[in-house]
Amino acid sequence: MIILDTDIISILDSRAGTAFANLARRLGEAEVDRVCVTIISFEEQMRGWLSYIAASRTISRQVEGYSRLRRMMRSYQQQEVLDFDSSAADQFEQLKRQRIRIGAMDLKIAAIAIEKDALLVSRNLRDFKRVPGLRVEDWTIV
Repeated sequence: MIILDTDIISILDSRAGTAFANLARRLGEAEVDRVCVTIISFEEQMRGWLSYIAASRTISRQVEGYSRLRRMMRSYQQQEVLDFDSSAADQFEQLKRQRIRIGAMDLKIAAIAIEKDALLVSRNLRDFKRVPGLRVEDWTIV
């Protein structure tokens, strides 16, 4: 199983650039049964678009923001979304006790990936490499 981190989801949504091309190629070559996202990534992206909408000074920017929010929602409806369930919460609490210095949302994604014994695909290797037991790779680079 592969879990896509929020930054990777954003690259896939952009459908442009070298990072996208490398990522799309690697995903196409991957021999895995499931490619998933997490409810944590949904929350992060939803908060981002709601913030964009709230900060919009023109009605046209609000329309754009709502359109992008709806597109994001539809995208998540077409994917397998992994929950932050009680097992992931227990793993999260264990990681927190280790005082790993990364953000809470990233630590929640890491906890889900560890619990599912999944490979996390992310550009944020600097932070995620700090998490013991987490398998993480950046597929946007050659």
